[in-house]
Amino acid sequence: MLRQLLLSELDVEALKAERGWAMLAARFPAVAVQALASGEGAQVLRLEVEEWRAPGFDPFTWDPRVFTAAGTERLALHLVGTEEGGLARSALEILTRYQGLVGQRNADSAGSLFDHLLERHRAQYTLEHPQERARYQHALDTWQWVLWLEPQADLATQLAALFHDAHAPERTYALLAEAGVDAATCASTGELLGPPAAAPGNRRQALLEEADGLSFLSLSTEGFRQHFGPQHRCCRGAPKWLPGTRPPLPFAS
Repeated sequence: MLRQLLLSELDVEALKAERGWAMLAARFPAVAVQALASGEGAQVLRLEVEEWRAPGFDPFTWDPRVFTAAGTERLALHLVGTEEGGLARSALEILTRYQGLVGQRNADSAGSLFDHLLERHRAQYTLEHPQERARYQHALDTWQWVLWLEPQADLATQLAALFHDAHAPERTYALLAEAGVDAATCASTGELLGPPAAAPGNRRQALLEEADGLSFLSLSTEGFRQHFGPQHRCCRGAPKWLPGTRPPLPFAS
């Protein structure tokens, strides 16, 4: 999991008092902003922030590096190479892209059962393949957007976010049951993964759809531009594809 953001040649404690870093701390309370020396014992991945901020930068180029490094139990990102004024903003953007690896939780998703479910979920993907890694990143990201939008989201909603691209509710139901999830939560998760409810005003499904859309925009805007070109236009801001037929992620191999 991603738990540290490391900085060098800066007064870290003084930075924390600044507005940008306060916003980051509020958004990602599980991530400690520390001096580089505090990363001892962690898998430290050095990232050049100027590269991130450069015009035309393709964030997909970072994903394999970050997710490979995240295979260890404790990951720390070492951000270097930008002026202080833009560092907090860039740090917030970078952590938002990789928020699935931060994996913030609430009371319903705390504990060893959810740890086990995350392991089972990860095992569904071959992360060496770009398309599979992108699907996995999107699943984790959707889960995190659910918790950002609704910090008290129940376990079934969080599980539905994780498994919403599995395309097989029955298989997911069986996996959850085998892992020890109670029958009521399994059934509720299965309902959320099924066809949209006929009754209007289903708050949990609306939450899932909003989180799914935010994840798509957050992770795939650049890929959409690469795939369709900057001239692409959508009617009333809606995608040109039908629900359930979204182009694969990422668009670039």
